[in-house]
Amino acid sequence: MSTQADIVDLFPDGVLHLDADHIVRLANSAMCALTGFSEAELVGRSVLETLAPRGRDGKPLWTDGWHRSASLHSVRGVPEQQVKLSHGRGGVVEALVTARYLRREDGSIDGAVLAVRAASRRAHQAAAGIEIVSTVSHELRSPLTSVKGYTSLLLNRWGRLPDEQRRIMMEQINHDADRVTRLITELLDITRLESGRLFLRRQMVSLPALAERVVEKVAIEYPDLEVSMDFEDGFPQVYADPDKLEQVLTNLVENACKYASRKGIEVRGGLDDGDGDMVCVSVADRGEGIPREDLSRVFTKFFRRAEGRPTGSGLGLWISRGLVEAHGGRLQASSNPGEGSVFRFTLPANAFEDIHGA
Repeated sequence: MSTQADIVDLFPDGVLHLDADHIVRLANSAMCALTGFSEAELVGRSVLETLAPRGRDGKPLWTDGWHRSASLHSVRGVPEQQVKLSHGRGGVVEALVTARYLRREDGSIDGAVLAVRAASRRAHQAAAGIEIVSTVSHELRSPLTSVKGYTSLLLNRWGRLPDEQRRIMMEQINHDADRVTRLITELLDITRLESGRLFLRRQMVSLPALAERVVEKVAIEYPDLEVSMDFEDGFPQVYADPDKLEQVLTNLVENACKYASRKGIEVRGGLDDGDGDMVCVSVADRGEGIPREDLSRVFTKFFRRAEGRPTGSGLGLWISRGLVEAHGGRLQASSNPGEGSVFRFTLPANAFEDIHGA
């Protein structure tokens, strides 16, 4: 009968099993081939000493335990990022690493399993990067053309334009400037999410108040918007980055406007029924729903459904899921064709205590 180690040896990617002290407990053949170390040279030794993992900036990945986000019990792993590993024959090897934490019953870390592959396999991602630049550039062209046209008109004919017309033009310029800012933010978020370098400026956030601000802003673009909000009494504040959560909620409400009816949108908040340590927020619409074949694709890059009024880069939901997961939560979608769709995300209710040990 094949042992667990025998099965792991069949994996095409390198696999490392680390204990809570970063000591290697298992290394498969692909890992040895990639790093130039034998199994005997890896197993039983600290990965910090043998492979000395460093980020793209050359700084050690782990200087004091695990990554800070690991203190959140809901964080299960580490998104793929490019690292530098020491090679057994000298020099370094560029690798792509993702990890899954192993946790005890109390949530503390008991170790991790790492999947490692050569960075040269990222060639397909380079093509994706070109597509991102092309898509965002196309999306930037429209608002920048509008800003250029209106400012030129205002500069040349300011005194001949009535006040009301000037006000309308200025409002459009302000709207288009916000759109450009948002596209640039999305582009930066893509880079940070893919590199594992997203930085969250956490503070205590009132989600009901944030949701109200989001709806007010979206209503500027969609004057016929009708949204009902219902947050449970005593809904707790969350320790999170308010700008990132606003970005997530804005994407969800705007998507409901684009792909469903702007009437009858519902934003709800409460404790997660499946996990009392999590809060959940949902955005539900009364549209035609998402076809089953599209439901599994809505969080992929560049995906835009043909139905509704599709605009934008097709990156919003992919980024939103990454932002929610960076907070230690999950973003999911459900839909019944003909009955509308629900996008629901969770966030740790005790993030402050988990991170600061309060």
